[in-house]
Amino acid sequence: MKAVPAPDFKQHYATHLKRLQLQGLQPKTVEAYALAIRHLAAYFDERIDDLTEAQLTDYFSELIASHSWSTVRHRWYGLRFYYTHVLHKPCPAPNLVKPPAVRRLPNVVTVAEAGQLFAATRVLSYRVLYFTLYSLGLRLGEGLRLQVGDIDAARQRVHIRNAKGNKDRLVPLPTTTLAVLRRFWRLHRNPRWLFPSRQGGVLTAAHATTALDRGGVQVTLRKVAAQCGLKKTSRHTVFATATPHT
Repeated sequence: MKAVPAPDFKQHYATHLKRLQLQGLQPKTVEAYALAIRHLAAYFDERIDDLTEAQLTDYFSELIASHSWSTVRHRWYGLRFYYTHVLHKPCPAPNLVKPPAVRRLPNVVTVAEAGQLFAATRVLSYRVLYFTLYSLGLRLGEGLRLQVGDIDAARQRVHIRNAKGNKDRLVPLPTTTLAVLRRFWRLHRNPRWLFPSRQGGVLTAAHATTALDRGGVQVTLRKVAAQCGLKKTSRHTVFATATPHT
């Protein structure tokens, strides 16, 4: 017979979400830590406020056997956050999980490969976005968050907001990229977003209140890269260029 859920979990989970927001974490981190607690709660019948070292050893041993270290890391850090910021007590067995320190080099496409990929991308908004990411050396999220006011044409630079580590930075704006962005903006004329949502097509882009859908951008990139025969089709393709190319 399944144990009766702990009566305080829903309240504690709601507090967990609030505390995550208050810590100024990136949206992806907030979701990962929230998901961690939901999974832990499902595994332990919502009784996660007084877990023992033995329970956690069993849980994470199973998790390591079936999931990537990235998932293990998020579950572990999410649990630690929950104990520290919600329960206000030490996490059980604080040294139980130690994810390996792995640093992978990004896959950087060549100029020729990038040109091939741009030419094969039929959707204009995606093609301009991919070119912008490549020419400015941006991550996908940084490019999607670009707003009209971030472009400083006079000083030929772009203000990248909420970059990695929640830090802003300035990057050089090549003349070619500025010209491409200007032509593209004249087509949609959205007062806020450089890459407004495509829902409704070009006719409604001027009134879009959100940026392009991240999932759609990634799916299209993988398809186009496969069509071009590019082997470097991980999530870092194009986006992880070390320096601008124009």
